[in-house]
Amino acid sequence: MRGFGDLEQAIMDAVWVADEPLTVREVRECLNRGRSQGLAYNTVQTVMEILHRKGWLSRAKDGRAFRYRATKSREEYAASLIDQVWASGADRTATLVRLFDEMDEEEVAEVRAALAARRRGQRS
Repeated sequence: MRGFGDLEQAIMDAVWVADEPLTVREVRECLNRGRSQGLAYNTVQTVMEILHRKGWLSRAKDGRAFRYRATKSREEYAASLIDQVWASGADRTATLVRLFDEMDEEEVAEVRAALAARRRGQRS
């Protein structure tokens, strides 16, 4: 399975929690908080450009900089990882049972409610 690399994940986490599109400089500042060795601007810029080319980030010009926003939600990313599991030929039922075994009763109840709403034609 191929998900985000560590820096890609950290960048996407910063973008997902932001209330508005971010510049490379703003993402770098966020990522460098609490780090003893800060990330270089060019490193963050390069990885954000890669995420843009992969379709995970969109960008819009803002003066001399670009502002980036996520094109897909964190949940869509997680679903794409699950899709990769299905594509690997894994037994879907066995995989889901194993996943549900890891959930607490409240989470299982939320899944049941979401499935029931879906059956009724609603979105949860």
